[in-house]
Amino acid sequence: MAAASYDVIVIGAGPGGYVAAIRAAQLGLKTAIVERENLGGICLNWGCIPTKALLRSSEVFHLMERAKEFGLSADNITYDLDAVVKRSRGVAKQLSSGIGHLMKKNKITVVMGEATLPAKGKVSVKTDKGVQELSAKNIILATGARARELPGLEGDGDLVWTYRDALVPPRMPKKLLVIGSGAIGIEFASFYNTLGADTTVVEVMDRVLPVEDAEISAFAKKAFVKQGMKIMEKAMVKQLDRAPSKSGGKVTAHIEVGGKVEKQEFDTVISAVGIVGNVEGLGLEALGVKLDRTHVVTDQYCRTGVEGLYAIGDIAGAPWLAHKASHEGVMVADLIGGKHAHPVKPESIAGCTYCQPQVASVGYTEAKAKELGYDIKVGRFPFIGNGKAIALGEPEGLIKTVFDAKTGELLGAHMVGAEVTELIQGYVVGRQLETTEEDLMNTVFPHPTLSEMMHESVLDAFDRVIHM
Repeated sequence: MAAASYDVIVIGAGPGGYVAAIRAAQLGLKTAIVERENLGGICLNWGCIPTKALLRSSEVFHLMERAKEFGLSADNITYDLDAVVKRSRGVAKQLSSGIGHLMKKNKITVVMGEATLPAKGKVSVKTDKGVQELSAKNIILATGARARELPGLEGDGDLVWTYRDALVPPRMPKKLLVIGSGAIGIEFASFYNTLGADTTVVEVMDRVLPVEDAEISAFAKKAFVKQGMKIMEKAMVKQLDRAPSKSGGKVTAHIEVGGKVEKQEFDTVISAVGIVGNVEGLGLEALGVKLDRTHVVTDQYCRTGVEGLYAIGDIAGAPWLAHKASHEGVMVADLIGGKHAHPVKPESIAGCTYCQPQVASVGYTEAKAKELGYDIKVGRFPFIGNGKAIALGEPEGLIKTVFDAKTGELLGAHMVGAEVTELIQGYVVGRQLETTEEDLMNTVFPHPTLSEMMHESVLDAFDRVIHM
């Protein structure tokens, strides 16, 4: 049987792949998408979305515990972990089903199975009904990534969890160790700590949330410690001794800190030490695709160097963010469709962490801006100076802005506090439009809103702050 022919084949239906497929279809290109597990990929099914649903439940639980502060009464506040997880899975299922609807609406052929590339322009898919052969002039790799597992720290689904296990926990941890304080680790630490787990976070770098501005990391750490978390920085888990039992079991962690190894016991460990790209089994090396460790090497337009073959999203390297993948998907589809393509600028992509308090940032940190040789001006504004923050009962937070002193260019913005993941986009738009400090200072921000702090931080950088 002849291979089914398409203009574009996308491998992987995560936020990069399915968006690329939709955009290609919009441009009139005959499009197919191959997915081995769930439409929506890790993000919708096992990542971004279900974790936010869990965190929302813990946020509401935390607010209920604070009811007296708001003149309300709530007694015997409890939670049902199974129900919390069920809601999270329901949200993920709803959105995954929505992707299926979008595929039908845009007349995109969906092939469920495992894809390989036997030759240039060819895709072979192992499905439940046998092998299906496809061909296309343009193929977009969007196979995503999975959790990195270090030797001896591998997940077992019982005592040591990966992010997947942590999303559908078999029990509520009593004493929890989280290895890694990046976005994934600190979000799970925040969720379980809020629900009552005695939580310890171990970070090999010199601070939690190490990709963030140092001042923001320090502020967040202070908040985490106040909430009862134990934070161990410049520390490394060298070994996990597992002792399963019918009553739950325990894990003895050997933690190296300050040149000495100490042992601590936990009933649950979550390993969140990064991700690796899904590059295996595709046949990429035989096609001449260059790999850098577990990621595909591409140019700014996501071209692999092999004609007609592109790689987007996590498989193409940092930043490992769903919105970066989606933008790359649109860009590649536009490139294939003959439209003007807009390359991704990594320094203009916001990062958001949905712990409590939330953390968000875009652009250069203060340290990075100095390292690059900029003469900078830095503005800061605390939540305690904002009326809406106080009214919300969220007075702890900080907004920090970094400008080029010579040109007024907004080099970076960094935030910690309530709802900052919703605020950061204002600065993202500012960077995209090459906004200067004058543009921002002359913008009227609505009152009373948290966004007024964004204005005040800019004013502070140029010695014009009003409410501080």
